[in-house]
Formats: sequence, C-alpha cells, structure tokens
Amino acid sequence: MGLTDKAAVSPKREVSAEETAASGHAEEDRRIGARIRAMRKERRLTIESLSEASGLSVGMLSQLERGLTTPSVRSLRVLGAALGVPISWFFNPAHADDPVEAGYIVRRGSRGAITLTPSGIHKELLTPAQPGLIELYELSVKPGGTSGPEFYSHRGEKAGVVISGTLELWLDNRPYTLNEGDSFRFPSSLAHRFENRSAGSARVIWVVAASTPAPPHI
Repeated sequence: MGLTDKAAVSPKREVSAEETAASGHAEEDRRIGARIRAMRKERRLTIESLSEASGLSVGMLSQLERGLTTPSVRSLRVLGAALGVPISWFFNPAHADDPVEAGYIVRRGSRGAITLTPSGIHKELLTPAQPGLIELYELSVKPGGTSGPEFYSHRGEKAGVVISGTLELWLDNRPYTLNEGDSFRFPSSLAHRFENRSAGSARVIWVVAASTPAPPHI
C-alpha cells in the first residue's frame, strides 16, 4: 500500500471534550464582545470614552470586543452601568413561544444564561428580560469561582440565599462565610465581591434591586 492509500484510510482524530468546551467558550466570548461593540457604537461612544466611563483599560476593552478574553462578573457590571443596560443584557437571549407571557413569566427551559468559564460562574436570569427594578438570578459557582479579585459597587441593593454549598461574601473588606440556607442583603454601594473557596460547587439565588429601571434596550 502506498503513502496515498495509507493517508486515505487513516482514522480521523477524535475531538476531545476539552477542545469542544474550549470552542464553545470562545464562541461565547465572541458573542459577548460583539454585543459590547454594537452597544458602544449605538451609544456613539469611542472605546476611549467607554474606558473612561467604565474604568476598564482601552486594551482590556479591545480584547473584550474582539472576543479574545472572557469578562468577569465585575467587568460586565461596570460595562452595563457605563452603557446603560442591566448585566442580563449580555446573556445569551432566552427564547419564548408566547411573547405576552414572556413579559411576566420565565419558563425553566427559556432562561437567558451566560457562562464565564475562567471565573467559574454560570448565571441564569430568572426574571423577564424587560427592564425593571428587580433582577433575579440563579448562580452556579464552581470551586475557586469568583466575581473577580477587585471589589466593586454601584447603586441599588442586593440580596440572596445560598441554596447549596458554601459561598464567601466580602462586604467592605470583611469576609462572611455563607452556608446552605444562609441569606443576605446589603446596599450595592458597599464595596463587595464573592468567591467559592470550598471543594464543592455552590448554588445561589441572587437578587439585584436597582434604584431606577434601566432604559429600554434592544
């Protein structure tokens, strides 16, 4: 058998689960980046002016818009504030068969969601996507998962309850270890962050109450 024949019958290399997951994560990063860029242009902002408004560097914004890096929870929050959209605007959009119902009800299989792989966080929107004063989320935080190393703050209030696992919530430089069944509430103006230092995943119902509703968005 010649070299050509051998090449013809060589089995195809199977794609590993890790490679498939990495491809999916890269696609998610590109989707988020495209939405950031589109909203920045809709708001008629330069990348420099968005950098100034959000506190993120021009280099970081450029990488985010091109899908070359995954944003942290904090990055999405400050970008949302700078662009005038809730953090849920960055989510993979939910699909509902009944548009009237979708204004009031979110079915389990129709939740908007986002996965921030390097941060170890999967976040699902439990409230309708239309702007409102309250946003309700279900967070899955893997071991080592974090909102980011930096503290952040904004207007409004936050509250929630740990459904399973353990979460470390930092408020004004003080850590609080929350176990299953523990709940919390604090003004969002208080510098805060969270992480999962345990060996198991944590599930948290997370509530964000804004002081004023976000403007309508596309």
